[in-house]
Amino acid sequence: MKYLYSSILIISFSINAFAQQLPDNRYISKVWVSDQGNGTYRNPVINADYSDPDAIRVGDDFYMIASSFDAIPGLPILHSKDLVNWKIIGHALNRQPPFVHFEKTQHGNGVWAPAIRYHNGEFYIYYPDPDFGIYLTKAKTITGEWSAPKLVISGKGLIDPCPFWDEDGKAYLAYAYAGSRAGIKSVLAVMALTNDGLKARGTGQIVYDGHELDPTIEGPKFYKRDGYYYLFAPAGGVSTGWQLILRSKSIYGPYERKVAMDQGKSAVNGPHQGAWVNTQTGEDWFLHFQDKDAYGRVVHLQPMKWINNWPVIGVDADGDGKGEPVITYKKPNVGKVYPIETPVESDEFGTSKLGLQWQWQANPQSTWLFTDAAKGLLKLYTAKVPDGAKNLWDVPNLLLQKFPADEFMATTKLNFKPNPKLENEKTGLVVMGRSYAQISIKGKKDGFYLMYGVCQNADKEKTENEKEIAKLKTGSVYLKVKVLPGSKCQFSYSEDGMSFINAGDEFQATAGQWIGAKIGIFAIRDTQTNDSGIAEYDWFRVQALKE
Repeated sequence: MKYLYSSILIISFSINAFAQQLPDNRYISKVWVSDQGNGTYRNPVINADYSDPDAIRVGDDFYMIASSFDAIPGLPILHSKDLVNWKIIGHALNRQPPFVHFEKTQHGNGVWAPAIRYHNGEFYIYYPDPDFGIYLTKAKTITGEWSAPKLVISGKGLIDPCPFWDEDGKAYLAYAYAGSRAGIKSVLAVMALTNDGLKARGTGQIVYDGHELDPTIEGPKFYKRDGYYYLFAPAGGVSTGWQLILRSKSIYGPYERKVAMDQGKSAVNGPHQGAWVNTQTGEDWFLHFQDKDAYGRVVHLQPMKWINNWPVIGVDADGDGKGEPVITYKKPNVGKVYPIETPVESDEFGTSKLGLQWQWQANPQSTWLFTDAAKGLLKLYTAKVPDGAKNLWDVPNLLLQKFPADEFMATTKLNFKPNPKLENEKTGLVVMGRSYAQISIKGKKDGFYLMYGVCQNADKEKTENEKEIAKLKTGSVYLKVKVLPGSKCQFSYSEDGMSFINAGDEFQATAGQWIGAKIGIFAIRDTQTNDSGIAEYDWFRVQALKE
């Protein structure tokens, strides 16, 4: 067999009225679709923050995972039949260990670049926590129950693991180091594992030093082809880097280097870090990210060819042996044509399970919400802001999802029922990042008030500047934010759902810690009580700006 990926790799929510209704429950976004419907696609294939993607093919199915940091559920799993049309099908991490540690917000910590492989009839996901070590979780089916994360290697600064099983059954792990914890970066290492992949054997060995030519090299993916061991690794930094290929006849090197893709003359900055996959028809493709600041690290798909046992990723228009990213291209040949589908964004809250697009800022508590499917409502119960919290950056019970496109609008309908014995309970819509803005209803003794707050440099413990916009007639209101090109946000509200009034000035969304800005809802209070207020959300809809 010509190709040997690590192990046997090559056998390797609700639908709503504002997304196209389809008989088989496929969801088609109103704001970004990659599939052009004519045999071509446009990049990014997912215009949302799925950073550090890794992917495999098992039979006729492609699976992709991504970093999730402190967001829970974590380790999102996406599925595609053709590498262009993707949907979220689950998460491998329902709670993040150590559990007490991740009950608090841990911005930028938690799950860094993971790797997924299919070996001996099981799915393996290795993920690093830079403060604790490298974990493994397994499942026999991709949407089944994933095992409790097992710490394979403990230690600070071990990141970006990727397993590899050689022809003789021996297992290895490629990984990198986070300079912020390990005191060294820009090197790649390989460690032997027990053959079942569950434990480390030895301490590992540095196999490549990128300080001179490839600073910040990290994120290795381990493959084997035609007698060569390959490490696909990004270098040069998240927003400015390139895709490096290392190859050797020996697993511990020495490794030769070659740049397989860089920005070139394209508009795609820093194209790198991702996964090589092949189709059933023998085509090679590469999934990677592009850092778009407040929009996060979005996912691109590039064609890939092998020339003299080196991959060239993208299109090499000038013949220099390096590829550059494509913007539009013919879709992969997977033997048949599959219908258009995109990750879900809108939510009518009509089922007992929370939509897979939603994540909390920490390990959730069961008292934060109730999916009241019988009434078609998502009920958020106000939770007390943690002691010492300076602003919403420190609040774990924000229910958030990724920005889905460069421009869109999100609208939600809610009815607030605060505890009449309390003041200052609050619920609303937020665009979250290092700086954030929110529009909310605050319950006071004399009624309901519409509030608008902005917090610049929230991550630096700055105080939110909140002002009263209007007194509302009732606790029922529609809240909206329009996200314009350049991640500029305009909030507005309506009491009848028809006429919207702008609230506050235009807000410039910012990235979070290693992630893009997020949008979502929240319900909080500032005091302890024997019963909380209830925010009933009827729906959350993502639409095009012109709708």
